[in-house]
Amino acid sequence: MFNKILIANRGEIACRVIKTAKKMGIETVAVYSDADAQALHVQMADEAIHIGPPAANQSYIVIDKIMDAIKQSGAQAVHPGYGFLSENAKFAEALEAAGVAFVGPPKGAIEKMGDKITSKKIAQEAGVSTVPGYMGLIEDADEAVKISNEIGYPVMLKASAGGGGKGMRIAWNDEEAREGFQSSKNEAANSFGDDRIFIEKFVTQPRHIEIQVLCDAHGNGIYLGERECSIQRRNQKVVEEAPSPFLDEATRKAMGEQSVALAQAVGYTSAGTVEFIVDGDKNFYFLEMNTRLQVEHPVTELITGVDLVEQMIRVANGEKLTITQDDVKLTGWAIENRLYAEDPYRGFLPSIGRLTRYRPPMEIAAGPLLTNDKWQGDAPAGDTAVRNDTGVYEGGEISMYYDPMIAKLCTWAPTRAEAIERMRVALDSFEVEGIGHNLPFLSAVMDHPIFVEGNMTTAFIAEQYPDGFDGVELPEAELRRIAAATAAMHRVGEIRRTRVSGRMDNHERKVGTAWNVALQGQSFDVEIQADPKGATVTFDDGTALRVAGDWTPGDQLAEMTIDDAPLVFKVGKISGGFRVRARGADMKVHVRNPRQAELARLMPEKLPPDTSKMLLCPMPGLVVKIDVEVGDEVQDGQNLCTIEAMKMENILRAEKKGKVSKVNAAAGDSLAVDDVIIEFE
Repeated sequence: MFNKILIANRGEIACRVIKTAKKMGIETVAVYSDADAQALHVQMADEAIHIGPPAANQSYIVIDKIMDAIKQSGAQAVHPGYGFLSENAKFAEALEAAGVAFVGPPKGAIEKMGDKITSKKIAQEAGVSTVPGYMGLIEDADEAVKISNEIGYPVMLKASAGGGGKGMRIAWNDEEAREGFQSSKNEAANSFGDDRIFIEKFVTQPRHIEIQVLCDAHGNGIYLGERECSIQRRNQKVVEEAPSPFLDEATRKAMGEQSVALAQAVGYTSAGTVEFIVDGDKNFYFLEMNTRLQVEHPVTELITGVDLVEQMIRVANGEKLTITQDDVKLTGWAIENRLYAEDPYRGFLPSIGRLTRYRPPMEIAAGPLLTNDKWQGDAPAGDTAVRNDTGVYEGGEISMYYDPMIAKLCTWAPTRAEAIERMRVALDSFEVEGIGHNLPFLSAVMDHPIFVEGNMTTAFIAEQYPDGFDGVELPEAELRRIAAATAAMHRVGEIRRTRVSGRMDNHERKVGTAWNVALQGQSFDVEIQADPKGATVTFDDGTALRVAGDWTPGDQLAEMTIDDAPLVFKVGKISGGFRVRARGADMKVHVRNPRQAELARLMPEKLPPDTSKMLLCPMPGLVVKIDVEVGDEVQDGQNLCTIEAMKMENILRAEKKGKVSKVNAAAGDSLAVDDVIIEFE
């Protein structure tokens, strides 16, 4: 077995590989850019080597710099993680020439299957059903428009060397095909150093389901079930689960056997994933093969008990698989939610900054993976599992140079319904401050009827949130639970306040029992009767809820029970109440005595400032270009400027007709959120 492995990556996947390597007794070497000098993966590794400036094309994807780090460290093998150089055949070739093991497939398999154009041709030759499309190279935007018309809109423009949603655009007409072609080429060049684009038919109402395969160099290959990845945003997965709630055993077996046959046809070794589009009749169509570890691999590990990183290392060491297809059993259900540094209230645009608070829920081991030491410290065992793969820590910086994903929160339970409920509680228990994040949106998805029923498609987010995400309006029953909890919490705070002031002798009696709770446009009058074990909160219609918990003023997470049912929410103090985040809702909760409530009803509503004549920067980023000048008349939907953030180009368009009166930015400028880019008359 190897004595030392270098991880040619960063963030949570580098941390993930380090954990398994340590479990196996293998020393680890991290590489890092200027931006990652204090990163978690650098702290976790046995040694770390600096490889250059923050931009990935000057550090993490420069083969010569990685090779130099290998030479300095004496590493015998390299795990590439995902992204960066993980599917780069030249990198695999350089390692082979240097006598260093690549923890991944042979360069020939990468060349054949890692390239999406080539892989589709091979799949077609092997008799695998593929989505209609044009697999040749496309020279310019005019040719892209012509091909798109021949295939028929809508079409998908995709980077041949792409992955992670980079270099992908959907076009519904000629204009979008022309724009999408250029943007896809730019993103592909910046992210992968390869700007080749191909076009395929965009299948409406599809489900995205992928098969995990594992092959060794001795002719053995198995599949480890499937992952449902249909909930996507901008072609990037957000929620994954295993198994799929849609597949039956016959379809699973057919997809799995076809995936293994395809992998073995190209001499594939290591872990890999074959991706399919599956229609409503369970017909499946080959999309591509990712010749690397997938971001969502934890859900497969949770239902099978197989450590995929360990298997990759053993295969790279020349070992035979010790697992046969008959050994693979899918036990229970696992769900993964990707925590992104992005603002769901601003169209999911990237967010950067310092994590002033980062407190994931406690990890718990259960199911096929009965020990948790391979993931995170010593965690207790339970009937359900919680796992959090992360590459950040409280006080760390979220950089604009890399992918915005900062953690993968996973839950496992014996049934899908239990796994969803465990995820709901885990999301509400996750504390993140200092940056925009998508925790509220993830909570909303977990409660959405379509997801709960398992009937989602890849169009879920676009169809259910066509105007973007602006929070959740909770049902009255949930609002009453939160109202009862916050009323009891406010009373505790008032008792403490009067004790500190020394104004009263019998504090609890003098504080009072009558309160009004206002939240999300609703108002509840309540009476509180407290005792040593909790409080009974009675609403004016006679309904009573029993509240218990050990919350004390200053705690930022409230873990309560309401009528013996758990209620967990993030809480912060505001004047006259609390700011609460629960089940996807982010709201102000005002708790007032009857007189205060009466006066509050007379207060005028504070209106937000008028920014209707300004184009504000929706995210921190770099100005790629400005498309208008002072004096220009712009039309609704016209391009105004392009902002690049976290390797993605974002075109900002006019929301209505207007005349440009001032341009405050130029190409190359770095902007912060809400900086004024353009002003209108």
